[in-house]
Amino acid sequence: MPHPSLHDGKPHLHARSAGAVRRRSLPVLGAALQVALWSGFALPASGHDAPSGWSYPYACCSMNDCRPVATKAISERPEGFVINVTGEVVPYRDARVRPSPDGEFHWCSVAGGESGRTICLFVPPRAY
Repeated sequence: MPHPSLHDGKPHLHARSAGAVRRRSLPVLGAALQVALWSGFALPASGHDAPSGWSYPYACCSMNDCRPVATKAISERPEGFVINVTGEVVPYRDARVRPSPDGEFHWCSVAGGESGRTICLFVPPRAY
């Protein structure tokens, strides 16, 4: 009578030894997954580009938070810049206010939403 672990003359793994093989391969798979994730998250060191070609800083943009806005989308009051669609006031000396490399307004809001909180506001140079 053939051995119970043999079928058609070929050895088969017992359930116990198959589990041992799986357990030994998990750390290898885990390490490979970590490398893949790290490399995927490490690659976007900068944000996406504005239409005029300069790159939004990653601190302002998670690949979809920034976009150019019309001059009429931003107002000025004594207390700061006003995002007209939300009514949010960003004080002039706020760290979120940055000079615009192309002389246009660019607004970065949470998730790129029209009702999102301002992450960064790029403003053109002011005429004196």
